[in-house]
Amino acid sequence: MTDPAGGAPGATADVEHTTTAGTAARATAGTAARATAGFRSRYGAEPAGCWAAPGRVNLIGEHTDYNDGYVLPFALPLHTVVAAAPRDDTGWTVWSELTGDPVEFGPAAADEPGLVTGWAAYVAGVVWALRDAGYAVPGARLAIASDVPLGSGLSSSAALEAAVLAALVDLGGLDLPSGEQPRLARRAENGYVGAPTGIMDQSAVIRCRAGHALFLDCRDDSVEHIPFNLDEARLTMLVIDSRAPHRHADGEYAARRRSCERAASTLGVPALRDVAVADLDDALRRLPDDETRRRMRHVVTENQRVLDTVVLLRARRVREIGSLLTDSHASMRDDFEITVPEIDTAVEAALAAGAVGARMTGGGFGGCVLALVDADRAETVAAAVRAAYAERGFTAPGTVTAIPTAGTTRLR
Repeated sequence: MTDPAGGAPGATADVEHTTTAGTAARATAGTAARATAGFRSRYGAEPAGCWAAPGRVNLIGEHTDYNDGYVLPFALPLHTVVAAAPRDDTGWTVWSELTGDPVEFGPAAADEPGLVTGWAAYVAGVVWALRDAGYAVPGARLAIASDVPLGSGLSSSAALEAAVLAALVDLGGLDLPSGEQPRLARRAENGYVGAPTGIMDQSAVIRCRAGHALFLDCRDDSVEHIPFNLDEARLTMLVIDSRAPHRHADGEYAARRRSCERAASTLGVPALRDVAVADLDDALRRLPDDETRRRMRHVVTENQRVLDTVVLLRARRVREIGSLLTDSHASMRDDFEITVPEIDTAVEAALAAGAVGARMTGGGFGGCVLALVDADRAETVAAAVRAAYAERGFTAPGTVTAIPTAGTTRLR
């Protein structure tokens, strides 16, 4: 669930607007136009097509994925677009609007994790994962443009992997079932880049549907598309980029994971997903120290909050999920200890200004906050958060109101 700062090439724009289906489509078209222009400028030819993959936020279910639990992400109307065309040889050239410098690599570099570094490693990782799985990956020229902010917990790296994967699969006519694509994209990030992500990010950016959240069981990868109609409920989802610098995120993430693994081992279960809320008190008594108990309690209660949220959304009782979002944040703050002052300030200010619910989203130690607000109060809540930041001397946050969007697609 990490989103490594500087991972995928993309925009770091301060998004401060209301997103509707129409404006989302126009924004994606604009990103595709930039990718296409970059392809023409760099390669002196037209691309064979453009492929887009969205960023994502997790509505609820944090640090449950690597515990074989449940998550409920939805895709954002912010996209990474890859314009691509085949090459005559087996090699790959990739250009990003972020750096302006192309990176070229051949099969030897693609087949050896670590030989391609920086943002281009995410592209090489996709090639590596495909080749390692036995697919004949076509040589290609690629140009990348993105509006998914870097380092904000919105899965810029997964968006890049998914867009590149879709492009190479189409260009090569590869028989890769859509249900297998998230796991292959995750393998690119785990095995080539070396980032210990779970399956949620890639599943969300590839499999999400417009107007729905993706209920994902991280044990068996089964999914259900849950209606998430904010307009019908007269609500808006405000995504607040905290602009907080990530503080020791990699080491702390790994430490949380080890705590969960120790707890599961002590309890004699395959994963913390196997501890029911009804059995929580007994499980807590069996753990050796307070820190491990608090880490386990967050995961067990967070899994239940995901299940409760799904029940409410199926019944179209969207407003009632607000308290679950807020309880999730308190659990991340107090039991899992992954929030930072900027994040807590954004949540507190949003709730004080009338948000129905608010929580941190992502791996923690920076990133974004989700605030569920009445549709006519989005700017009021955003202004309250900005004022609270200014009072504390924090860098001004970015905000965007978002609708659940479709996953990876080829643009026509």
